[in-house]
Amino acid sequence: MAILIIFLLGVGNFALHRAIMDCAHPLLGEIPWFTNTVSRRFSFGIEFLMLLGGLILAAQGVAWGALGYLAYSLLNAISAWLILTDRV
Repeated sequence: MAILIIFLLGVGNFALHRAIMDCAHPLLGEIPWFTNTVSRRFSFGIEFLMLLGGLILAAQGVAWGALGYLAYSLLNAISAWLILTDRV
């Protein structure tokens, strides 16, 4: 069950990541390495490694791995909401 929840959270994280990449927020323009295509792919790779780590830890029965990925996903959702609604 934890693996399914982490997987669904990962899908949500990738969707939020893509939405942030596609928005034209001025904050993202201030980060010069973020505008490069290679850097964007690298950031998706980091996102994948986070998901993979959470899934591996959940598969091994490590409870803090699943809770850590849940906390990461909540922080991701809050930051994406702040950026996409122009509150930052």
